[in-house]
Amino acid sequence: MKASWDIFCSVVDNYGDIGVTWRLARQLVAEHGLKVRLWVDDLAAFVRLSPGADASAAQQWCEGVSVHQWPKQWQATDIPDVIVEAFACRLPPDYVDAIAQCSPRPVWINLEYLSAEDWVSGCHGLPSVQSNGLRKFFFFPGFVPTTGGLLREHDLLATRQAFQQNQAERSHFLQGLGVTPDDGARLISVFAYENPGIGAWLDALATDSEANHLLVPEGRILGDLQRWLGVDSLRTGVRETRGALTVQVLPFVRQEDYDRLLWSCDFNVVRGEDSFVRAQWAGRPLLWHIYEQDDDAHWVKLDAFLEHYLAGLSPEAAKALSGFWRTWNAGEKGAESWQALLEHWSEIANHAESWCVQQASLADLATALVLFCGVSYDTRP
Repeated sequence: MKASWDIFCSVVDNYGDIGVTWRLARQLVAEHGLKVRLWVDDLAAFVRLSPGADASAAQQWCEGVSVHQWPKQWQATDIPDVIVEAFACRLPPDYVDAIAQCSPRPVWINLEYLSAEDWVSGCHGLPSVQSNGLRKFFFFPGFVPTTGGLLREHDLLATRQAFQQNQAERSHFLQGLGVTPDDGARLISVFAYENPGIGAWLDALATDSEANHLLVPEGRILGDLQRWLGVDSLRTGVRETRGALTVQVLPFVRQEDYDRLLWSCDFNVVRGEDSFVRAQWAGRPLLWHIYEQDDDAHWVKLDAFLEHYLAGLSPEAAKALSGFWRTWNAGEKGAESWQALLEHWSEIANHAESWCVQQASLADLATALVLFCGVSYDTRP
């Protein structure tokens, strides 16, 4: 019998939550031979990541994962060996009651959001005793050995490196998206939230001595780009050129193709947890547009990551990269900070690859979870 897992996902930020849980579920099946059910409360978002899936199906098989619509009225079901409650979503009360009746009880994991803050290491793996006596373990993804690591398939880096070294394969992939950049053009992907200060950056790209080609997946940034371009609408397939800058809107693609898009670009602007991690595995310079939180709590998270990520860069390069990140996330004009970044481009590009290799030396998230749950499973009450 395969060890059985349930993963619960409540879609909050469009694709970040489902993006992480879908990757995790597939990897647990493909690389660890587990039996996985993925419960999703918004199958429409899931279908965007897995074309061919059915947004109305109560249950369907996708790449070996049993994908279930999380029903508003919960129906009794068997309880698995491991339960993953992703990103603080709330399990159905009847399901929790059923857990309490199990003997032995399953391992219950609260999979938390990714953070580089110091306190994460102290909380990772700790149990939380619930009012009914059940234990729920906190599991934190992270960037240091005392956390749960990052999602990474076993062959990811080798596949990425082979792709980046094969110019013909890269060109074929881009052509499949309708992308035919000018020779020598700097390719930049932009998957970001709204940014009122983006116009100054676009001005800098348009007046650059080098060609710049923005590849923009459908998303929230399109309104700002539309206003800067002075067009009535931006939709998939549209390509607009202003000076040295070409802006092209791409269709929403499945996760494997989004990875290849990141691998194809020279610089990647990303948002949310899933694209943030995948941009790091691309080994290319990046900018993280962090989700804005009340009381400016997002700045603490951003600075915590930068403290790790900037280590090893020269003071000048570190200042240039962090300056662009901070002006972008503050919604300020970023032309000067972009120019400063370009002055240290070679060092920042080499550092991006070094950071990727460094993170790949740590256990990946799926493997860390399996090992943790194996130990916890053997000690269940």
